[in-house]
Amino acid sequence: MEHYTKRDILRMVEEEDVEFIRLQFVDLFGNLKNTAVTAGQLARVLDQGYVFDGSCVEGFLHDNDTDMFLCPDLDTLAVFPWRPQQGKVARLICDIHRPDGTVYSGDPRGILKRAVRHAEELGYQFDVGPECEFFLFHTNDEGNPTTFSHERAGFFDMSPIDLGENTRRDIILTLEEMGFEVESSYHETAPAQHQIDFRYDEALVTADNIMTFKLAVKTIAKRFGLHATFMPKPRDGMNGSSMHTNMSLSRDGRNIFQDASDANGLSREAYWFIGGLLKHARGMTAVTNPLVNSYKRFFPAQTMAGYTAPSYVSWSAVNRSQLIRIPALRGDNARIELRSPDPSCNPYLALAVCLEAGLDGIKNQIEPPVPADRDVRKMSDAERKALGIEALPRNLEEALGAMEEDDLIRNTLGENISRSYIRAKRREWEEYCAHVSEWETEHYLYRF
Repeated sequence: MEHYTKRDILRMVEEEDVEFIRLQFVDLFGNLKNTAVTAGQLARVLDQGYVFDGSCVEGFLHDNDTDMFLCPDLDTLAVFPWRPQQGKVARLICDIHRPDGTVYSGDPRGILKRAVRHAEELGYQFDVGPECEFFLFHTNDEGNPTTFSHERAGFFDMSPIDLGENTRRDIILTLEEMGFEVESSYHETAPAQHQIDFRYDEALVTADNIMTFKLAVKTIAKRFGLHATFMPKPRDGMNGSSMHTNMSLSRDGRNIFQDASDANGLSREAYWFIGGLLKHARGMTAVTNPLVNSYKRFFPAQTMAGYTAPSYVSWSAVNRSQLIRIPALRGDNARIELRSPDPSCNPYLALAVCLEAGLDGIKNQIEPPVPADRDVRKMSDAERKALGIEALPRNLEEALGAMEEDDLIRNTLGENISRSYIRAKRREWEEYCAHVSEWETEHYLYRF
């Protein structure tokens, strides 16, 4: 990753004929926000920051001192390829500071940076590679999104069966113009479902990239008259979308998860990291799977029908249905794959809790249980109980309860932000519970 100075930024903006610069940040729930300034105002913003009312942002402070400052990270400058070529539009991702210059404790990017600093103090660099899945659906005559697609393609299918191939190609070309290194792309298992994988990188860069990726996917899809959604389970009876998250730690440029003498190619630190993830799996699920809809992807009755979303706190080097699996790559590419996160999560918070959970495993040398090489979902309750295998939370309310009981997860976010997050998500759950669904009217209206 290149490092820029203020002079570099001003020169690049002039050379690229950039007229507007969007100052981007993410709210507590992973929604991308921004304000735009002209090129003529950029020098002032780089010197002083941009003042905004934090009380208007969901999840941020609502007190007497709500003025906050957007402070651009100069290394995140990127020009949007889909905007005009004359008078271009660029973006800078911002950190959020208080008026006294201190970092705002509720800034999701700041929360991840704090976790990354903790790892660095222990001598580690946290590297992450996400696998973001999404759907491309048609819009209706008014341009509103639907969950309909004519497509019937499946895993690794190609054109003309894969109707989204051209859209996916333009998304990739756009991402590459923005500096992404795209490793692969393909049609996923469900009709209209796609996956694009980009390069493994440091955690903060990866979280920034996930947000940029989502914006690019939605923007290019709209140009094709389609709606791209990262909703975890947009349609019943079809696979949901995951964000499998591959993780490793390195020290002095060497992947410390590797050990050629081990049967799985993993070091003691890697096993302890797994132990920490498993210990805190239930507590961090409300962060990695933040929507009511997220838990429809986990539902065991559906996973028994051939879906591979995890339902239990287990791991394996060979079975893909487990919460954690070990990819076949070995040596410097050794990594741990956490399969529960979905792409609706706030990536800054999700990576922060994953990192702190893994570091807790290393610090306390938490050994993982015996690997579950059978499909845990097909075991009886007695078999799972004998192996000490817990279920992941079955719904958002259960996940929030587990988060409240996990000191490490709450401390990673900070107590004030944890309370704000839990309060907002519990309100979301209560609204869902009060809603009369189509399923209820179909099943009960004619009977009672």
